[in-house]
Amino acid sequence: MSHPTAAPTTDVVAREIAAEQAHVDTVYAELSRASERAGLVAADGMSRGRTDRVGDIRDEEITGLFERDALVFNAARRQASLDQQYEGLVFGRLDTLDLDDVGSTSGSDLPPQWWLASDRQVRYIGRLGVRDEDYEPLVIDWRAPAAAAFYRATPAQPYGVIRRRVLRSSGPVVVGVEDDLMAPEAPDDLVVVGDGALMAALTRTRGSRMRDIVATIQRHQDEAIRAPGRGVTEITGGPGTGKTVVALHRAAYLLYNERRRYEGGGVLVIGPSSAYTAYIERVLPSLGEDSVTLRSLGDVVDAITTGRLDRPEVAAIKGTLRVRRLLERVASDRVPGAPDGFRAFVGGQAITIAPAQLDDIRRRVLRGHQRNSGAASARGMLAEAAWATHRAGERADFFESFEQSMAVDDFMERWWPQVDPREVLLWLADTDLAYRHGRGIFTDGELAAFAESIREAVELGTWSVADVALIDDLSARLGLVQQQPAEDRGFYEIDDLDERLGVQSRELSPRTLAQMTSRSGEPRDHLLQGQVGAPEDYAHILVDEAQDLSPMQWRMVGRRAEYASWTIVGDAAQASWSDAGEARAAREQAFGTQPRRHFHLDTNYRNAREIFDYARDVVMRFIPDADIPNAVRETGVEPLDQAMTGDIVADVERSLAALIDEVSGSIAVITPTRYADTLADLDGSHGGRVTVIDPMSTKGLEWDATVVVDPDAIIDEAPGGIRVLYVALTRAAHRMTVLRPRD
Repeated sequence: MSHPTAAPTTDVVAREIAAEQAHVDTVYAELSRASERAGLVAADGMSRGRTDRVGDIRDEEITGLFERDALVFNAARRQASLDQQYEGLVFGRLDTLDLDDVGSTSGSDLPPQWWLASDRQVRYIGRLGVRDEDYEPLVIDWRAPAAAAFYRATPAQPYGVIRRRVLRSSGPVVVGVEDDLMAPEAPDDLVVVGDGALMAALTRTRGSRMRDIVATIQRHQDEAIRAPGRGVTEITGGPGTGKTVVALHRAAYLLYNERRRYEGGGVLVIGPSSAYTAYIERVLPSLGEDSVTLRSLGDVVDAITTGRLDRPEVAAIKGTLRVRRLLERVASDRVPGAPDGFRAFVGGQAITIAPAQLDDIRRRVLRGHQRNSGAASARGMLAEAAWATHRAGERADFFESFEQSMAVDDFMERWWPQVDPREVLLWLADTDLAYRHGRGIFTDGELAAFAESIREAVELGTWSVADVALIDDLSARLGLVQQQPAEDRGFYEIDDLDERLGVQSRELSPRTLAQMTSRSGEPRDHLLQGQVGAPEDYAHILVDEAQDLSPMQWRMVGRRAEYASWTIVGDAAQASWSDAGEARAAREQAFGTQPRRHFHLDTNYRNAREIFDYARDVVMRFIPDADIPNAVRETGVEPLDQAMTGDIVADVERSLAALIDEVSGSIAVITPTRYADTLADLDGSHGGRVTVIDPMSTKGLEWDATVVVDPDAIIDEAPGGIRVLYVALTRAAHRMTVLRPRD
């Protein structure tokens, strides 16, 4: 028998690779035949829908069109799936006892020297299940129950697995193999190659997009991935423990296991930033799933896309549930610039309704209606109030005259217009209005900062990420904007914001109008482009970096999860939202009464031990109860802690020049805002290997090396302070340089 640690010769390894290549060639040949079959199905579908008739089409021809559409759709979908899996389709092999016989048998139940049994089986694991023409499996889908042993087997509990092999491929070509021996020793005819697939994977360079870990999922990760879909599954752990990629593999597993439920109802993945969604966007397609919706927190509400962050003190105001009282007050108050009384001739009679009566009508309507759906009720109550002041002639005649009155039409357009939730937020650019509605909720200083942030949104032409949750809350209060018939086109059919403000807010003060326009004098009408729609319900929602969500953001996500199950990923020590208690209460309200399950990951696979020890020492001084994982890999190279000379660009360029020679992959310069413009030209340098990025946008990302600029400034600027610095210090896999001001 060969010793499990014996190193095979180069010739032996080459033979092993050649043997695996033969099987992979067979798989790709079958894929080629499957592609041809898909093409034939598509062609057959098209032929069924052909007709030369002009005019009426018979029922059987309509049926033919439906058949054609179904066949073409399914064929195209299958073809796309086959194309996506072409890279590294077959990644694993199991040499095992008969799995049907072993089942879930633990290592302690196996017979003595079970690994010497002659009735061994070979099973290949891949991203997609592939069968030959006789329907025999050539590759088992990694999510199938038969593949579970690939992830669950350990030397202590081998599940009948003797050797687990990971195939490394470049396209359809096998370039290497890495083995893990599960048996106490290897049979004579079984070669064990390499030091293990996991460590080989951890030393690879990082690119611009996250890789899947489907070939190297560990047992504790697999348990979280294959947990039941119903209820709330929370995955926690410190930096580098693979929380994000485990959660994404879980989404792929749920779609495979309960496709009708999750594909039909939709799966929504929410991350902290657009940089994050760009980084992970290929993970699920690489696992055979392309039906998942990816959104950053700034993209959750339709018609709004933003990544801009408010200053921490402003984000704290917008994120707390107290802001809902401010929104409630402004959404239920008079529309700014609306008439404060009704004066018109109806049926030849002068009618006057006082401001107090109008306010009473508004309050009564809003008790039973959302504002945008309450216009008819408001008009009816207005007619009743007008009749009460008149009561001359026939009631029916008066109401008919009132309904047909152009003066009433004009009044209603100004008094009760359809209101976009984004415009309500724009009203709060007026500091006096913010004071009037917000006193008793926030301090005057907080309200002034709030109003200033809305004016900043107008000036910059983009909402902030925190604004999105406020707009969603206002939309829930106001209801959808009601579309008017073409002949009644009014407020919402006017495209230019200047005209819109002129119609709705003709009585606004010059100061307020100035606050709602840019310094150039042009209103930022693209803040109102598109229409905010109703929240879409999903069957499953995955929230990454969940510790960062404000209470208002939890409410926003919860509106899309009335019938959803959840996967929640986070680490409290990396939180940028300070009031964990308020956020936890909002989160629990979103979850409802669903059952909870929790998985904790405690192994840091990303950072070299030297890098993580540096980050650990920093965070433990401030957060002694931080969840500290165990880093499993060492490089022997300590992080560099260097003083800045005063020329920040030269300092960073020197650091990059050294790192370029030490790592072969990606490098990030993580900088606070105060240096962002100065360092912007370095973004994309060194052949595109360098990214210049702010600390908050690094969440969920990783690089081969990082240059962390001015840690104290990061603490001062970032929401969460030291916690965000902790994030920045744990993004590097192999090398890290920290630059500090001399003083």
